Amino acid sequence: IRETVSSLIDNGQATSVEASACVGNLNDPKNKLREAFIYYSAIRCFWLGHNGRCRYYGKKCIDLFWQGGQVTSYVAQFYLGLNSMSLIRKKSEVQLNKEVVRVAIAAMKDAADNSDWNFSNKFRLLQAEHLSLNNRHCPVTVLPLYEESIESARK
Repeated sequence: IRETVSSLIDNGQATSVEASACVGNLNDPKNKLREAFIYYSAIRCFWLGHNGRCRYYGKKCIDLFWQGGQVTSYVAQFYLGLNSMSLIRKKSEVQLNKEVVRVAIAAMKDAADNSDWNFSNKFRLLQAEHLSLNNRHCPVTVLPLYEESIESARK
């Protein structure tokens, strides 16, 4: 967590060496810090705009956590969906990323059905972003979805 916060504040200069020494062998399945490292690396890469690395760590998160119903897996799926939309905008592997977005929206719908207060805003945001990609010239249809997302986040 410290490395993630440091990355967002000072590009990781203060803790990058210390954090990599603490994590240990990331290939060891018995390493308890591995899951946390991968999860926070995906989030950190998303916020820093490192789309390729975010996709790499996001997919690792899904593989590690996807046991149906784990909050961590849904959050990783959310970031992976937003990241894929960013890659679609950059015209990078559009078909693959469209599938990732479709899966992320379905996962957020499932999560929102089970925990409305926690995931409905994320589900609506993914829907709005997806519609925005498909209807770039018609903001009238997209704005209500963004407003719904904001309102559900305030609840």
